[in-house]
Amino acid sequence: MARLVCFGDSITARREGFSTSMLTTKLAEQLETFEVFNEGKSGGDTCDALQRIEDVQQHDPDVVTVLFGSNDAAFHKMVDLDTYKANLIEIVRRLQPAKSILITPPPVDEDMQVARTNDELEIYGRAVKEVSKETGSDCIDLFSEMISMNDYKEILHGSLNDGLHFGEKGYNVLVPMIVDKLQSIDLDSDIQL
Repeated sequence: MARLVCFGDSITARREGFSTSMLTTKLAEQLETFEVFNEGKSGGDTCDALQRIEDVQQHDPDVVTVLFGSNDAAFHKMVDLDTYKANLIEIVRRLQPAKSILITPPPVDEDMQVARTNDELEIYGRAVKEVSKETGSDCIDLFSEMISMNDYKEILHGSLNDGLHFGEKGYNVLVPMIVDKLQSIDLDSDIQL
């Protein structure tokens, strides 16, 4: 079985009423040939991620999704853009570009979020796409996909209802994007979806 690790912040870690992470639970349902692990941590940013990379590597992953930025771009935690990019480059280097799928941070409902703006998150999302291009890793543009939806604010509401931590509707956007990306990239020839 192939091994997928979801590495990130609370968007990766959230359970939203499930017994385990909603993201990894929903991915495991759709990826029968994958063992799916979660290495998400609430409050995590790319500085923290560099300290936790061994937790990801212990799973000996074939592929890793990397979703950070919501905390890096938060005004009260701000990891400056250059540091964010450098951290992402180092994460990809340590995980290997061919095994890395970078994901842009999602938008927020600005009516409910005072610590983050979509303008800032879009800038951080562009940095993710630049790092993907520079490193040769894959990328999923979650920000653009979600914000282009007419009802994106509704999608962003989850059990916390804070405009940041989305619920099942948000994961129903993200999970198919990850599955589609896995189907489009050339993993090891022994791995079938």
